Amino acid sequence: MNEVHEGSCGSHIGSRALAGKILRAGFYWPDIHDDTAMYVRNCDKCQRHANLHHVPGEPLKSVLSPWPFFMWGVDIVGPFPVGYKQARWIIVAVDYFTKWIEAEPVSSISAEQVKIFYWKKIICRFGLPKYIVSDNGTQFASEKVVEFCQSKGIKNTFISVEHPQANGQAESANKVILRALKRRLDSKGEAWVAHISPILWSYHTTPQSSTGEAPFTMVYGSDAMIPVEINPPSWRRETTTQEENNRALEENLDMIEERRERAHFREFAIKQRAARRYNTRVKQRSFQEGDLVLKRPMGKDKGGKFAANWEGPFRVQEAFEGGAYRLETMEGKVLPRTWNKKIQ
Repeated sequence: MNEVHEGSCGSHIGSRALAGKILRAGFYWPDIHDDTAMYVRNCDKCQRHANLHHVPGEPLKSVLSPWPFFMWGVDIVGPFPVGYKQARWIIVAVDYFTKWIEAEPVSSISAEQVKIFYWKKIICRFGLPKYIVSDNGTQFASEKVVEFCQSKGIKNTFISVEHPQANGQAESANKVILRALKRRLDSKGEAWVAHISPILWSYHTTPQSSTGEAPFTMVYGSDAMIPVEINPPSWRRETTTQEENNRALEENLDMIEERRERAHFREFAIKQRAARRYNTRVKQRSFQEGDLVLKRPMGKDKGGKFAANWEGPFRVQEAFEGGAYRLETMEGKVLPRTWNKKIQ
């Protein structure tokens, strides 16, 4: 088996091919298929250079917020060319219920900038949220930011390492801003910071497919007056009187909870359909505490074309619900954060 698998005539073939090649060479013994399967499974190089998993290993779990501004997803977009006030990055936050987006161009992505963004763009405008979901960036996971959130009663929720899908709402908001910037800019040297406000205004006044309502309507209870209604004037601008407007606003405020509830049910139904479609591709993988596993290498420079797809081994120290695991090295050092099922 050793000669055929990795000797002068071997190239680390799979277990079935290994058994077939041994049989064609004129050798046979009972349980040859079980022995070759165990041999390939224990081959260190085969494990480290195994193909990456593209099939999900856990059913999709949708995230729903029970009321407006209860849960925010936060992420960072950039770097961009240096803009107004040396801005190179955008801190983006999106509310899970109303889909309202807040964005702030910044010159650096330090923990202090994140604290200012939380205070100015989220807390002072919409009140204290219960959860803020972010990735494992040092600016979000720093002691200064975590202590600030704890002092306000906010719980920081960090996604598993190298699993941005867990913060999909923020990733979606990033795509909205980035796609709109690409389409609005005529040249690379144009000032992109000035386009952020019009992009957000356009997004806030556009009905979203997930809720069927515009974020502005979900937040304030009525449709916004947009510049296109000025000249020529729209019907409501030309015919509505002050008394009719006040009466309509009162009716909208009375109906806002019903509209929000209808939008919530619509989003729930859409996410259920998406989960059913996603779960048809799931191939369950599970690990127990104490299992030895390999994980994806971290960092941008992963060693080039000849680098292994997996590194380790690591020991599963703790298994959480939903396919997240806390790992430790063979010497007992615990790895920071949790890892999702992109381990083997």
